[in-house]
Amino acid sequence: MGTQALQGLFLLLLPLLPLRGASAVSLYSPGLSECFQVNGADYRGHQNHTGPRGAGRPCLFWDQTQQHSYSSSSDPQGRWGLGAHNFCRNPDGDVQPWCYVAETEEGIYWRYCDIPTCHMPGYLGCFVDSGAPPALSGPSGTSTKLTVQVCLRFCRMKGYQLAGVEAGYACFCGSESDLARGRLAPATDCDQICFGHPGQLCGGDGRLGIYEVSVGSCQGNWTAPQGVIYSPDFPDEYGPDRNCSWVLGPTGAALELTFRLFELADPRDRLELRDAASGSLLRTFDGSRPPPPGPLRLRAAVLLLTFSSDARGHAQGFALTYRGLQDAAEDRTPPKGSAQTPAEPPLGANVSCSPRPGAPQAAMGARVFSTVTAVSVLLLLLLSLLRLLRRRSCVLARGKGPPALGPSRGAGRSWAVWYRRPQGVALPCPPGDPQAEGPATGYQPLSASSRSSLLSLISAL
Repeated sequence: MGTQALQGLFLLLLPLLPLRGASAVSLYSPGLSECFQVNGADYRGHQNHTGPRGAGRPCLFWDQTQQHSYSSSSDPQGRWGLGAHNFCRNPDGDVQPWCYVAETEEGIYWRYCDIPTCHMPGYLGCFVDSGAPPALSGPSGTSTKLTVQVCLRFCRMKGYQLAGVEAGYACFCGSESDLARGRLAPATDCDQICFGHPGQLCGGDGRLGIYEVSVGSCQGNWTAPQGVIYSPDFPDEYGPDRNCSWVLGPTGAALELTFRLFELADPRDRLELRDAASGSLLRTFDGSRPPPPGPLRLRAAVLLLTFSSDARGHAQGFALTYRGLQDAAEDRTPPKGSAQTPAEPPLGANVSCSPRPGAPQAAMGARVFSTVTAVSVLLLLLLSLLRLLRRRSCVLARGKGPPALGPSRGAGRSWAVWYRRPQGVALPCPPGDPQAEGPATGYQPLSASSRSSLLSLISAL
């Protein structure tokens, strides 16, 4: 009951939450960005020079760099995106994508790639900071443990829209008006590693890497037509005992979400999607149940996202893009690999059954089995009859001694054959035997030639 009351209170306070993303000034649209990690480790684009549009030095093919630490043979599963190509990649978690180049006289055999589209949404670019006046005019500070998120959190708490990192250890805060008069610098000028994280860049000498403070925030009300939601503390890993929520309310009757990254520590770290109007649960994802690949369409004009982590939660988190849709069609396709059970028809409804795929083959197999069984039974009956006849007929059973027609006694007993046209009969006793007097009456013995033919037939059995 307490949880429901809190949810109801939250829904009532939706209009009072600060608007974030309604007037974003990102230079890189989420739809155009090819990277959603701060160091571009997820870049799978096709730039094959160290500079954009063919500028800079050409990259070597990854299947021809076996003499170095990274090649296509060191990435057989394709986890790092290496292969029979020469596109820029970041297989070692460096600060940005790079590639091997032909070795120079100075011994340089690799270089970073300047990829304009490989900047995570929320990163506004590398700007010149001459110091007079400063590029960002708000409060500033320094830290030997500086990361991108440390600076973002600092400026967010100060109430500013922008945060800038410089020289690996300095943080500056500012507003959109500062950005309007700023001067862009080449992206490769922001090449200083953050003092607090070896896999992140924190500006450069006299260069500010500027971000929107909404990146990695723990709450917000998003009304822009499209945007990006990051897990708390992104691009750092999210921490333990986090309870965060975001409201998505772009114009439209439905929402389309696409998860660009998703890495939660365990099933106790959970992301829930709810219809903000009714509070009904639409989807739940956790460390063991990731979202399906591709776009996810939900019939909700306003969506409430809630994320919670347990006391041990530490992982990269998630990044998802969203956009409003005018069409309210919901994606009801079950995730790949999940079972879907047909609903039972209503009681009393007319139900028509049609064969399932493969039913004709199953019926044919049943008929073949029945036929084989019937033939087998028939053969068994025939064999039983033959065994019975072998004990009663000279044609089907011969004695242990040489076959001879005529009276005989003992173990080598032979047989007398009598006949009456048009058919003959085989008797187990020779003529004159008391057991044969009855049936032998009216029969005539075989001729000599018939006896000879019958002897040949018996010998052949």
